[in-house]
Amino acid sequence: MQYIFTLIVLFIGASNMLIGQIQFSDQSALLGCSNSSYGVGTLGGGISFFDFDADGWDDITVSSEFGEPIRFFRNDQGTFSPVTFNFTDQFAETKTVQWVDFDNDGDYDLFSVSNTHAYRLYENDGNMQFTDISPAAGLAVPDYHSWGASWGDYNNDGWLDLFISSRDNDTASVHNKLYHNNGDKTFTDVTVSAGISTDDFITFCSVFFDYNNDGWQDIYMANDRPWNLNILYENNGDGTFSDVSAASGADIGISAMSNTIGDYNKDGWLDIYITNIPDGNVFLKNNGDGTFTDIAQSNGTFMESYAWGAVFLDAENDTDLDLYVSSMLTNSQTLYITSAFYENDGTGVYSIPADAGFEDDAGRSYANAIGDITNDGYPDMCVLNFQPDDIYLWHNESPQNNNWIKVKLQGDASNRQGIGSWIEISVNGEKQYNYTLCGEGYIAQNSGYEFFGIGSATSIDYIKVTWLSGIVDIINNPPINVQGTIVEGSNVLAVEEQLLSEDAIAVFPNPVREILQFKIPEELLQTSVRMLDIHGRTLFSKKMRKLSEHIDISAYSKGVYYFTFENNITKKVIIY
Repeated sequence: MQYIFTLIVLFIGASNMLIGQIQFSDQSALLGCSNSSYGVGTLGGGISFFDFDADGWDDITVSSEFGEPIRFFRNDQGTFSPVTFNFTDQFAETKTVQWVDFDNDGDYDLFSVSNTHAYRLYENDGNMQFTDISPAAGLAVPDYHSWGASWGDYNNDGWLDLFISSRDNDTASVHNKLYHNNGDKTFTDVTVSAGISTDDFITFCSVFFDYNNDGWQDIYMANDRPWNLNILYENNGDGTFSDVSAASGADIGISAMSNTIGDYNKDGWLDIYITNIPDGNVFLKNNGDGTFTDIAQSNGTFMESYAWGAVFLDAENDTDLDLYVSSMLTNSQTLYITSAFYENDGTGVYSIPADAGFEDDAGRSYANAIGDITNDGYPDMCVLNFQPDDIYLWHNESPQNNNWIKVKLQGDASNRQGIGSWIEISVNGEKQYNYTLCGEGYIAQNSGYEFFGIGSATSIDYIKVTWLSGIVDIINNPPINVQGTIVEGSNVLAVEEQLLSEDAIAVFPNPVREILQFKIPEELLQTSVRMLDIHGRTLFSKKMRKLSEHIDISAYSKGVYYFTFENNITKKVIIY
């Protein structure tokens, strides 16, 4: 197997303890994401932290205010560069921006939603050349102003269907829509025949997920204003849905902004976190019997602010899900929390740790999403802000004492992205569950890789994938600290990057402030490494006398540098 060695921030030392301070720092400007503010559009916009060019590195896509383009930042092995694509940008006030393989051809197409223009589907020809196929696809509804979008396969036919969320206070005829993917690059509006209400609920966003574990994707809607109760549609398995909001207890009445899905207590049932104004957020625990219970006040996540995007993540890879919530308030509104990072204590109780590095009280923040900047297996975050603030690009600098695995799916009988699949891992008999989504949180899109932290464990019993097709793949004793792809029906984890192997060179942390460390294979002992600036000038040379070495680079100014080894491998390092 051929491995691709990359610049990494991973080191597994002698200690594999679960301790370590969670630490993030904003590196948007340093890593190339300047000029990325949303602008002044209504109630913010959406963001995607998704690998749009399928090169194994999570890229960033940023929505925009009216008159400004959608912006794309390609991840070049740990730094970002703005790129442009040849599609017909509407220069609309864009809300949702998503990448989706709607036609199962192996590349990602671009979908955008606007509250000033119609939604648009741009087909990728496989070479990142895009064509607006909205009219031919049946999606170009004139002046249909919407807000959110989510993708799922509600009839399990292997093609991703589309749910449009509309928030229009003025036009009763503008309502939520469900589109069936016909499998021939066209869609059919099945809203009425599927049992979806055409009333106007001023809905911010929706999510496809399986709340009752019956193998069929249900739909949950986050509706603005307390009199518009949130709606849970149960999938009947015959192409129709039933409203089970009241019976399930999911019919909360708040100014709901987000649908954040995760299994916070690792019981195999998906829970929902919903943001709100200062009346308090809602944390719906799935009881596993078709009902939910709001536990936000008892588990520490009530927040009481003007909250928008929220995302679950295992920040330190200690096996449990933490939670980050963005707020539109700044430090000038001192009565409320400006944003909140909640750490899970391992029992499902959350608290805000001190000094986690989130210095975000000056920005008006909305959507957020997780990805992996440097492919080190520790989740990072991007957060979309109002002008004048660019996005926050929160690089995870937590001590990397814990192990992990990242998994991406490729469907065959199921949809190509594997949306709607359950991924289960077992570590020493303890299980974790992730569920694959496309469109989540507050009009956001997370990485296509599913992150699993495994703490101090040095092996995984198995990975189990249950696809919407009903096919189940089991991979026993997979490698750890790798990212890989599972193809439906293969029972194999195809490792994309072996970030630490016997013949790899590890350079970490990166970006770095003071001490840069190296881990080298034995064959490079007594060889030299040279440090070069961006002009190719050698700044110094050091002989590698041990398998683990370190260099004090605190005297050098901020910027990009290169370390070249005698085997012609070069590592790019950022000093900040």
